[in-house]
Amino acid sequence: QAQPVESGGGLVQAGGSLTLRCVVPRIITSTFTGTDMGWYRQAPGNQRELVARITSSGNTYYSDSVKGRFTISRNIARKTWYLQMNSLRPEDTAVYYCNRLQPNSIFPDGSSGQGTQVTVSS
Repeated sequence: QAQPVESGGGLVQAGGSLTLRCVVPRIITSTFTGTDMGWYRQAPGNQRELVARITSSGNTYYSDSVKGRFTISRNIARKTWYLQMNSLRPEDTAVYYCNRLQPNSIFPDGSSGQGTQVTVSS
């Protein structure tokens, strides 16, 4: 399986917004729609944290730390997953990764991509 590719990170002031994107090269539509996907983040010195996930049926789940501020979604036509991040805080600073998940599970299935850096300044 091809590794996901994340993009869209950057430097933003506290209170700002960013949209991250995740694509899997050469994925076909039926595989895309049948995939559960999660967004993780890892700050220096911290463990990797699952912050949002979307199931193949479109159900979404969030960690308490981002609930109400982040939105995970997907565009089937573009075969892209998104993480819309609003009201960003300095503590959201981390490298963000997307990773397939085992069906209806929080456990990863395969490897993540290289990640995209999000830095929130105060």
